Amino acid sequence: MTELNLEYIVRPSSNKENAPLLLLFHGYGSDENDLFSFATELPEEFLIVSAKAPYPMQPFGNAWYAINFDAEKGKWSDNEQAIQSRDLISQFIDQIINKYNADKDNVTLLGFSQGAILSYSVAFTYPEKVKNIVALSGYINTDLFTVLPKDHYTHLNFYCSHGSVDQVIPIDWARQTSPFLKTLDINFKYSEFPVGHGVAPQNFYEFRDWLKLHTN
Repeated sequence: MTELNLEYIVRPSSNKENAPLLLLFHGYGSDENDLFSFATELPEEFLIVSAKAPYPMQPFGNAWYAINFDAEKGKWSDNEQAIQSRDLISQFIDQIINKYNADKDNVTLLGFSQGAILSYSVAFTYPEKVKNIVALSGYINTDLFTVLPKDHYTHLNFYCSHGSVDQVIPIDWARQTSPFLKTLDINFKYSEFPVGHGVAPQNFYEFRDWLKLHTN
């Protein structure tokens, strides 16, 4: 569907109205179908919307922002594009809530890799728009937001996980998440699993149970 600012696919909620909203944001080089495979295993009351990143890649897939590979700089991210995508996602949240009459006070962002990095940055920039964040195989890029006073974040809940042998985003980057969230007095759970850059079955079951606890 393309009438909003991002293309997306949707799994309707079993609720007639005011459904809790779960927004899915895929990783670099993937598309909206990737995380949507989770949808059939998640609670029926969720309105599940999986968004497609705005930048097409060749020969296939999409990105939320460019990652450049340069002999001098090594691998670096286009933070300007990332901030543009952060703001696109913020607008998209409002558009989906209005279109589907979802519960604006019960919004969860679930992102993998690039999608997790942006879910963090949306939550820290627009905390009033979200309640829960599930960040899989990502890290907090502090170049993408300005930290607000702590009281803006008191209602947030984070579930963060990472593969201990991740070959794409180093585990050391992910391990900086816990101390960062602690300094802001944010409620969170951080887990590691013995996998690479992906979601282990036990990881899925753990965040699914966490979601059930934090969406009521």
